[in-house]
Amino acid sequence: MIRLLKRLKSYWLGITVVLLLTFIQVLGQLYLPTLMSNIIDKGIVQGDKSYIWKTGSFMLLISAGAVLLSVIIVYIASRTSMGFGRELRDKIFNKVENFSLQEFNKVGTASLITRTTNDVVQIQNVLYMMLRMMVMAPIMLIGGIIMAVSHDAKLSLIFVVVLPVLLLLVIGLGGKAMPMFKKLQKKMDKLNRVIREGLTGIRVIRAFNRNEDELTKFEEANNDYAVTAIGVNRLLALMSPIMMLIMNLTSIAVIWIGSHFISEGSMMVGDLMAFIQYAMQIMMSFMMLSAVFIFIPRAGASAERINEVLEMQAEIVDPASPKNGEKPTRLEFNQATFRYEGAEKPVIENISFKAKAGGNGCNHRKYWFRKIYANQHDSAVL
Repeated sequence: MIRLLKRLKSYWLGITVVLLLTFIQVLGQLYLPTLMSNIIDKGIVQGDKSYIWKTGSFMLLISAGAVLLSVIIVYIASRTSMGFGRELRDKIFNKVENFSLQEFNKVGTASLITRTTNDVVQIQNVLYMMLRMMVMAPIMLIGGIIMAVSHDAKLSLIFVVVLPVLLLLVIGLGGKAMPMFKKLQKKMDKLNRVIREGLTGIRVIRAFNRNEDELTKFEEANNDYAVTAIGVNRLLALMSPIMMLIMNLTSIAVIWIGSHFISEGSMMVGDLMAFIQYAMQIMMSFMMLSAVFIFIPRAGASAERINEVLEMQAEIVDPASPKNGEKPTRLEFNQATFRYEGAEKPVIENISFKAKAGGNGCNHRKYWFRKIYANQHDSAVL
């Protein structure tokens, strides 16, 4: 995944703008609970209506600015992720154009289609989530903790219990999701291969009346993919309700403990309201991080498959400076042997012949081609 993201150097300007605007947006959101606390403690409690209108208008202005910044950030992040996906598809396509049949057989046409489409889409989605959530969440998490501690340090100790529980939840679900995502991509390759074979060989299938066999093959591949996809989604579906349960329990604990502090006179009502808002921001930032870290394994599996194609070296390449002979003289094979990858025996073995230019030696070439053809049928080829 990191090797693939190194190709983002051409998008450094857009990423920098997203980082800067996100930082400003989060600062505004972190300041809103403090303003709300001031409205309660200084405006409502003391009955100062002018202060309420003044501070409320300032909160409205900050909220409008945050909305405007959010629209700009989404636009730039979308253009960056979609542009990066476009470049990846171009690079994969250009790389595949230089492949020989051996590289095609090694990867598979169906797998190449999946890697160019679905795998690139996974990278696009995760890149967008990283630009939006993975940048915003740490700033909001750290800022929320600092602001919560500034309002009440003793009440902030509740995060010492809550955050490790959330971290263990994310690590546990992410560890189980990674191998399942890899299986899901491989089964999508198989499904694409079955569909492609059925479409390209439709005339042969109809000629030999094998429609039912192909339908059975497709249903098996489709059901296999569906079962794996449902298993992954069930695993990920556990994240949201568990996180919401922990969030609500944290809110109840904050209100219960904070009410005792208010009754003792060590905490103001406005501070408790602000603390609840900061607690929600901390929990939401952790949920955003967990969502990114859950989908990163799937993007990591896709990135490995894309890197495999981009880093694959073709065995047959055009020379940098080809030499053109004045006249072709002859074609000579000297003890030539060829074996397909994975085959038990060579297709041709120890073949030697000379083919002269022009019409001379025609019968000689026919003899050797007949011998090669006979050798192919005598050999076991996978």
